[in-house]
Amino acid sequence: MGTCALRDVAQFPVSEGLPVSNSAESTPKRPLRVAIVGAGPAGVYAADILTKSNEVKGGDFEVSIDLFEAYPAPYGLIRYGVAPDHPRIKGIVNALHKVLDRGDIRFLGNVTYGRDLKLHDFRAFYDAVIFSTGAIKDADLNVPGVELEGSFGGADFVSWYDGHPDVPRDWPLDAKEIAVIGNGNVALDVARMLVKHADELLSTEIPDNVYRGLKNSPVTDVHVFGRRGPAQVKFTPLELRELSHANDVDIVLYPEDFEFDEASDDAIRSNNQIKTMVNTMTNWLVEEHAEAEVPSSRRLHLHFLHSPVEIYDGAGNTAGTGKVAGIKFERMQLDGTGHVKGTGEFIDYPVQAVYRAIGYHGSPLDELEYNAKAGVIPNEGGRVLDAEGNPVPGIYATGWIKRGPVGLIGHTKGDALETIGCLLEDRLTLPPAQNPDPHAIIALLEERGVEYTTWEGWNRLDAHEAALGKAWTEAEAETGVVRERIKVVPREEMIRISRSSEG
Repeated sequence: MGTCALRDVAQFPVSEGLPVSNSAESTPKRPLRVAIVGAGPAGVYAADILTKSNEVKGGDFEVSIDLFEAYPAPYGLIRYGVAPDHPRIKGIVNALHKVLDRGDIRFLGNVTYGRDLKLHDFRAFYDAVIFSTGAIKDADLNVPGVELEGSFGGADFVSWYDGHPDVPRDWPLDAKEIAVIGNGNVALDVARMLVKHADELLSTEIPDNVYRGLKNSPVTDVHVFGRRGPAQVKFTPLELRELSHANDVDIVLYPEDFEFDEASDDAIRSNNQIKTMVNTMTNWLVEEHAEAEVPSSRRLHLHFLHSPVEIYDGAGNTAGTGKVAGIKFERMQLDGTGHVKGTGEFIDYPVQAVYRAIGYHGSPLDELEYNAKAGVIPNEGGRVLDAEGNPVPGIYATGWIKRGPVGLIGHTKGDALETIGCLLEDRLTLPPAQNPDPHAIIALLEERGVEYTTWEGWNRLDAHEAALGKAWTEAEAETGVVRERIKVVPREEMIRISRSSEG
């Protein structure tokens, strides 16, 4: 894979400015018109890096960037993919807000690629297009019974509790015992949201319908299962510590799951993050309930070395329209390399719901090649490739749709640096826009009846959600709970508020 070098612009303080090139005497040209499709962290990082790059700041040209988003609001994964009780992670919103609030990047929300605008539209109005559409679907779990009633995708559940505008308002929360399959951050988010008492979430931006659903949940036990051992987990210390912050929830671990091979020991010695997590879990195991006089009403079980075999209904069937009644696992053992092999021992757990949280998967985009196995747009260093493996002039990718849904949110910055570096290398050979007038794309959207939203509209919606939180806090003052905001969920309501002429 080829790469494009671009110095990390973040190392330059804003007040210091950026290095100036020797092209100041060149004849100024019209701005380079760039469309970015996807206004999550990856898209905003790409826009910010492009505006601050040495070539732009010290060069003989300017950039004009339009940031498109399928939702009426910006921030993508931060708004619709992070659990509401993660205020520190959601603090990234503050940084993204500062970028978009500068005024040099135009936000156009509620515009869906492939429906409202096609690839040829972008080519007509822009010199380059960067796709940063992320990954929002669940990766497949190929075990019998995954289609039974009560078997859910973790990503779908995340969309529900985060108030995604395009998912149903209700969620079936009728299970007392629940299995969550996966050992990453999303699996722990899903498990924590399922087992946590709803009143603890009132101080977050949780939508009212989500609070009511979780409030009425009869859950008593949530089991999280991973295929490998404690030293191979994919979650982070922050996610692990969050588990212990839930009130009236016991964390349950099992001594037989704490198996370590040579690779595990090496990982613990060489990686402080793994060492911290293993030590934390080992301490929980040793101290488990040692001082608890009254057991909690809910329990969160962490299981390791369990590989799912099948999900079955009350009659033991894995097919048909039955409801989940249990799940079978094969007991695994480490093979010395950190990987696992089956033992031939099988264990059944009675559960009434199963959530698969084994990863996200990207979705295909109209008129672009797609690697269905990896869930990405084929690319080389961010340059999108055609069916023959050649770069498509002027088309780029960044973020999870570029490299797959791995790593933390901040890792998308590295993707953006590489992609923007390639775009700037290609600048002089990009196919020019037929109509670079910034007003032309607005005229096209209005002609097609697209109810696009703007940055000013987002500020109105943002203020409205904050006002809802303030009104609730004042009305329920006796609870002592402060709600900073209440998220608006229906798309049509988000659009109405955003496009309102009222302040």
